[in-house]
Amino acid sequence: MKPSFATIGCGKVGMALAEHLPAAGYRPMGFSSRSPASARQAAGIAGVPDRWFENSWDAAKDADIVFITTPDESIKDSSRIIFENKGFRENAVVFHCSGALASTELASVKSGKKLSSIMIGSIHPLQSFAARQSGKSDNPFENIIMAVEGDPLAVEKAREVAMALGAKPFTIQTEGKVLYHAAAVVASNYLVTLMDLAIKLMAASGVSESEAFVILKPLIKGTLTNIETTGIPDALTGPIARGEVGIVEKHVQEIRSLSDEQADYYAMNGVETVKVARTKGTLSEDAAKQLMKILKAD
Repeated sequence: MKPSFATIGCGKVGMALAEHLPAAGYRPMGFSSRSPASARQAAGIAGVPDRWFENSWDAAKDADIVFITTPDESIKDSSRIIFENKGFRENAVVFHCSGALASTELASVKSGKKLSSIMIGSIHPLQSFAARQSGKSDNPFENIIMAVEGDPLAVEKAREVAMALGAKPFTIQTEGKVLYHAAAVVASNYLVTLMDLAIKLMAASGVSESEAFVILKPLIKGTLTNIETTGIPDALTGPIARGEVGIVEKHVQEIRSLSDEQADYYAMNGVETVKVARTKGTLSEDAAKQLMKILKAD
């Protein structure tokens, strides 16, 4: 029989757990949230409409696994309040689902002698969650990556949870959690910012913004495929990789005529691209120096 669980915080991730953990065989025991209506909704989704609670410690007290899916800034206080109100049972496993914070955010729950058997960990779905629509939703955990860390038993349980949900777990070091999250931010959020510049430059060339992404999409997908199949250095193409100093200089001049900020952003990325090109081995030292002079001109 699968363990029982409680969810504290019934936002997007909490709602997804409420729906898909019972489908995976985990037994829902309690739901609590800052919004009682959200807790009530989560309990209904999980098939236990009476198992919502105004107090988080009441929701957590009978669960083998407690998921704290509150906003990051509330995780420490939420776990402490449950602990102070004797809301964790012995041998419970307590997880939070933050990407940026390590399991040590839950350290207060291990401070009591009677509760020394509690294990803590974090389990982070490396994916964006959309708001749940009415009716049953597709499983947002299917085939996504879930990063887990914490006490050894907690990591073991987290891996079981991830696989039961259809996700692919991988274990990270507790002390590396912040850098793991920074990497995810660069890969996802900063990619959006980079694409914003690309689309604006395409629009400035005379292409409508509505067509710009459609035009760039095959190039983006091809680049991602090359990164996957050949690795970062060998996936790099373009004027910097080829040492085309004059082309890059024209880029900087033309973009600067539009916007100093956009030119600076192009140049900043160009400096890092020169380093990758040197690693690839296609860029001579002399060309690299010329490019760096252009890109760091200001």
